[in-house]
Amino acid sequence: MKKIFYFILNAYLLKFPSRSVRKLVLKKVLKKIGTDTNFLRGVEIREAANIYIGNNSVVNSKVLLDGRGGILKIGNNVDIAQETNIWTLGHDPHSDFHDSKGGPVTIDDYVWIASRVTILPNIRIGRGAVIASNSVVTKNIEPMSIVAGNPAKPIGKRKSKLLYNLNYRPWLK
Repeated sequence: MKKIFYFILNAYLLKFPSRSVRKLVLKKVLKKIGTDTNFLRGVEIREAANIYIGNNSVVNSKVLLDGRGGILKIGNNVDIAQETNIWTLGHDPHSDFHDSKGGPVTIDDYVWIASRVTILPNIRIGRGAVIASNSVVTKNIEPMSIVAGNPAKPIGKRKSKLLYNLNYRPWLK
């Protein structure tokens, strides 16, 4: 029954062209969703009961949020760009039986995650960090760091005072 629910959620409900309908559905299934947080069409959710999202955050299209391996916490004013995958569950490469291995992911306030980023289990991304496009996050990221690459490595420091509130609400997206 659970597999059928997630099939319907991801294949139909989260692709519905009304932002209000998507948010109404997600308020019922996610552990917590803050005010003025928006989800664009095509987000994929796995194990919604383990996912917390703060206020004024944006989850763009084709983002995968995985709560199967632990708690996924996303803070306030977090911008997650298209085609990002955030994993709390993976496989143990040292297991003779391809066992699953997971852990929590925490994304602090004002983090900006660019397109096509992959975040692996057991990661904390510090407040105000920026993750460049196509990066793979395999280790914790310090606050206000700008990281890039595979694996993601520091390339700079963010200088913003982080005074904004995200309010991205595109029509029919």
